[in-house]
Amino acid sequence: MAAALLTPGAAACAATGDGTAGATATPSATATAPDADAAPATDLKQALLDSTREISNGNFRFRMSGAGSTAEGQVHQPSQSAELRVRIGEPGDDLAMTLDLVHARPDSWVKLDLSGAAADGVPGRDKLNLGKYQHLDQNRIRGNRNIGFDFDRVDPAGSELLTQAVTEVRVTGDGAYAGTIDVSKAAEAGSLDQDLITVLGAQANSVPFTATTDAQGRLTELVLQLPAAGETAAQEIRVTYHDYGNATAAQKPSADQVVEAPPELYNLFD
Repeated sequence: MAAALLTPGAAACAATGDGTAGATATPSATATAPDADAAPATDLKQALLDSTREISNGNFRFRMSGAGSTAEGQVHQPSQSAELRVRIGEPGDDLAMTLDLVHARPDSWVKLDLSGAAADGVPGRDKLNLGKYQHLDQNRIRGNRNIGFDFDRVDPAGSELLTQAVTEVRVTGDGAYAGTIDVSKAAEAGSLDQDLITVLGAQANSVPFTATTDAQGRLTELVLQLPAAGETAAQEIRVTYHDYGNATAAQKPSADQVVEAPPELYNLFD
């Protein structure tokens, strides 16, 4: 889903993926209400879980940011299609990457742009920076969180997994929540990286978060505040959702703009 690229390790290496698929986490939680008149503690967490239901219908636009990278696009389950643009690094960095991904079941394509002084050192760069979409072999990208897409798990960020891992939550305003998440229980969420969770150690058990919902109770923003750990600086992971029900079918690239992906492309994301 390209979401795994939103990690410090991936940004440094230009592309790394663990090739794992999502899983359901079911941790226990102790939610707290702000006062005696507030909703029961369990209701607050349930409200957050319910806010992710519309995402599973697969008709929305989204944006993720973190670790100097962004991913944005749309998912349109009615047409079994999705479009994502991933940017890693900034134009002035030694190595930066942009991926334009189109998934229209049963096909997928990616247009890749590598830039920066270190780009020449990427194996097979001359076969990757073609300015065209490269048609991907589904057998080689299935389960790859960087360039694959699972239409059975349509949320690139994995917000349902994250809200299932909430350990404390309170209301902070109209449709606004704050609390903590045990991210070690949500390692398969696309917005997280297992290596980063390992580095966090015990700090992973209580990562602060904020969330907002719209008037229909649908999740509009989820923000994680990851603390510094080892050589990894503190960082913010922000996920936003909008245009529920208003996404459109992905635009497939025209035949004259498509080539078959070379082995170097798959090697880059192994």
